[in-house]
Formats: sequence, C-alpha cells, structure tokens
Amino acid sequence: MDPKFLPYTPWPASDTDARALFENFETSLQTRRSLRMYSKKPVSRMIVKRLIGLAASAPSGANKQPWHFVAVENPEVKRKIRTAAEEEEKAFYGGRATEEWLEDLKPFATDWEKPFLEDAPWLIVVFRKNFDLEADGSKAKNYYVQESVGIACGFLIAAIHAAGLVTLTHTPSPMGFLSDILGRPSNEKPFLLLPLGYPAEGAEVPDISKKGLDEISDFI
Repeated sequence: MDPKFLPYTPWPASDTDARALFENFETSLQTRRSLRMYSKKPVSRMIVKRLIGLAASAPSGANKQPWHFVAVENPEVKRKIRTAAEEEEKAFYGGRATEEWLEDLKPFATDWEKPFLEDAPWLIVVFRKNFDLEADGSKAKNYYVQESVGIACGFLIAAIHAAGLVTLTHTPSPMGFLSDILGRPSNEKPFLLLPLGYPAEGAEVPDISKKGLDEISDFI
C-alpha cells in the first residue's frame, strides 16, 4: 500500500495566538494536583466520552493505538473494584512494601483504604494492548506499547484538569482483578486506574513541591 499524506495546517495560526494559548496551558497545568477526596456531584457521560477521545488522539508506535479505556459509572462495579483494590493494598501496607517505600509515602498520609474508588462518580481504567487480535484469532504486533499508553494517559490527565475536574493516578499492584471484573480479553493488561470527578468540599492536598528546572534538566 502506498503511503498517503495530507497537508499540515499549523494551529494556532499565529505566533501571538500560540503564545497566549501556551501561557494559559502553562498556568493550567501548574495548578493541577492529584486528589483523593471527591464530591459525588455527577459528571456527564458526554464529558467523559470527550475526555477519552482526547486521550485517544495521542501519538502511538506505528499508529497502532494500543489502548482500551473502560469508563465505570455503575456503583456495584465500582464497589467490586474498591473491594479488590483494598485487598491488594492491605497486602502492600501489611508487608509487601519495603520500609523505605512506606517512609516515602508518609507525606501523603495514605493507607489501604480507598474510598475514592466509590466516591468518584466515574472510574476510568486504562488497558494496554500488547498485541491486537485479528478476526481469525491471529496476533497483530503492537509497537512501543508502554510508551504509547503512557503518553495517552498524560493527554487524559491534562484534559481532565482542563475540564475543571480532578483525578488520581492509582496503581494497585497487581491489577489483574480489573481484567476479571471488567471482562477484558487476554491481550489487554491493566495500566492505570483513574478516579474522575469534582473535588469534595474542603478537599486538601499534601504540601509538597516539585524539583526545580536546574535539578531535572540540562541545556547543551
């Protein structure tokens, strides 16, 4: 098959518009925080669909788009996910985690209880597809799966914040229970669990800071 190309149309159309857009985007992302305290105020399904659509616009290896998003609103399913996640978290805090790891978690005051998995109106579970399954059952290779799905999740987190909503990157380990509860096929593996909603009234976040630019970068 011969490759096909389309003209690239720059956006924004001018440097002035681009600078204004960037400055707004910069300010927006600098205010983003992970949150564990959620309001039960509903979020419309249309908003969730648009957020996932933005995540799926991310680049991927050979444009294979090796991801699948499951948006969970059903209270019974959320309860099952919370119960299973807390079982793994009990094992983590009860001996699976090293003392060093637990010490590093102290500023966040976390424990095995995860009420946000039921409080948040939506859970978005992101699955990575290590390979695709063709109609005849054969496997089709995907490329740079981990990197591609990670980029899509970054798009999703930024989009959630831009929509005036909050989330948290939750990764109970192992996460195989998500495949079982949500009935996903064997070629998909859980990658990330994102509660989604509005912040609860009086919600608080840990008093932490990010490393300075001089600590994380070099310009040569």
